[in-house]
Amino acid sequence: MKPLLNRTVAVTGIGVVTPAGVGVDAFWQSLFEPGSDEAVRRVDEGSLNVRRVMTHKAAKNSDVNVHFAVVAADEALRDAGLLADARGEGPAESDEQALVDTVDLDRAAVSMGTGIGGIQTFAAQADVLRDRGERLVSPHTVPMVMPNAAAGALSIRFGMRGTATTVTTACAAGTDAIANGARLIAQGVADVVLAGGTDSSLTPVCIAGFGNMRALSKSGISRPFDRDRDGLAASEGCGMLVLEPLDQALARGAHVYMTIEGAASTADAYHVTAPAPEGRGAERTMRLALDDAGLKPEDITHINAHGTSTGLNDAAESQAVSRLFGASRPVLTSIKGVTGHSFGAAGAIEAVAVALTIANSTVPPTAGLVNQDEAIDLDIPTEARPWQPGPVLSNSFGFGGHNGSLVFVPVLV
Repeated sequence: MKPLLNRTVAVTGIGVVTPAGVGVDAFWQSLFEPGSDEAVRRVDEGSLNVRRVMTHKAAKNSDVNVHFAVVAADEALRDAGLLADARGEGPAESDEQALVDTVDLDRAAVSMGTGIGGIQTFAAQADVLRDRGERLVSPHTVPMVMPNAAAGALSIRFGMRGTATTVTTACAAGTDAIANGARLIAQGVADVVLAGGTDSSLTPVCIAGFGNMRALSKSGISRPFDRDRDGLAASEGCGMLVLEPLDQALARGAHVYMTIEGAASTADAYHVTAPAPEGRGAERTMRLALDDAGLKPEDITHINAHGTSTGLNDAAESQAVSRLFGASRPVLTSIKGVTGHSFGAAGAIEAVAVALTIANSTVPPTAGLVNQDEAIDLDIPTEARPWQPGPVLSNSFGFGGHNGSLVFVPVLV
């Protein structure tokens, strides 16, 4: 991760959109409340209030996953103190937002992850074609559907002229996008990066597909690591981080949530949906991320798990964690009992959760966990736990055998 300039990567801003809460404060509060009993969880449009940051025309001509990204990016950049304007709560009159003049826009980049991009738009326009004919299909369909739409929209909106890339590694996409953004900072390619993941894949076809492959919870309850877990709760949302070199962030007096010290991405090369037996791919990825950070397993004090509430995934991840961390037993939690599984956005939303866990010195409980699977011998809290901030590992694993891990470390200044 640090082969060139070896710059330390700081997280200076966070923004988030989830069905459980839009905005950092609402999101953090939601992690200490019971999860819903809905197998499909959608972001409330009223809470999203997309017209506050997008004009009617721009919102109409972009997919909902782009709406999520713009709302979360606006919050993250404001949090980092990098937005020049003071936009109010009324409807947006412009779709351009200026960054502070100290930002070199040629060295400001975007790194986004997503699962399938604008599939909501694709589904809607397919219905238009079938029911009303090709002449009424929107001319904006292609740019609304393309997976890189969110990265492009953020680049255009904020005038960020550095690289603007998109990662599509299924449920590992948000984590991989943050890792890629961190490398841009570490290697001196960019001085500011918007990095995260956005996803809205809740079309009738996708939901039916998850149900028919027996991945979707029949009870509607997401219960990671529970003996009675019966599948994931399908969700949507966005998580966004602002990344900068640590010395730059400290020099301008920015609040630093944490640094990104390590990252790794591997492939199971085993099966399109099932994890490698006993979580061997997950274990290798976690080891590589620790090596990248220069840390040992016993240095990790907390793990934000992928923890999807599916039988195979939770078993594989827990086996990998048990082998790697052994007797050190870092406290482990999954927030998907509250958020559901937002696929390509999940890892980025969980990175925001890690930032808040560090900021509040508190590990959120694993909502939905009532009877821990006897085969899973891990320290998983069911109530909020006070915690002395230390190095944190965050995991994401996706269809196709994609594995991603990040190592976050608190900053003491």
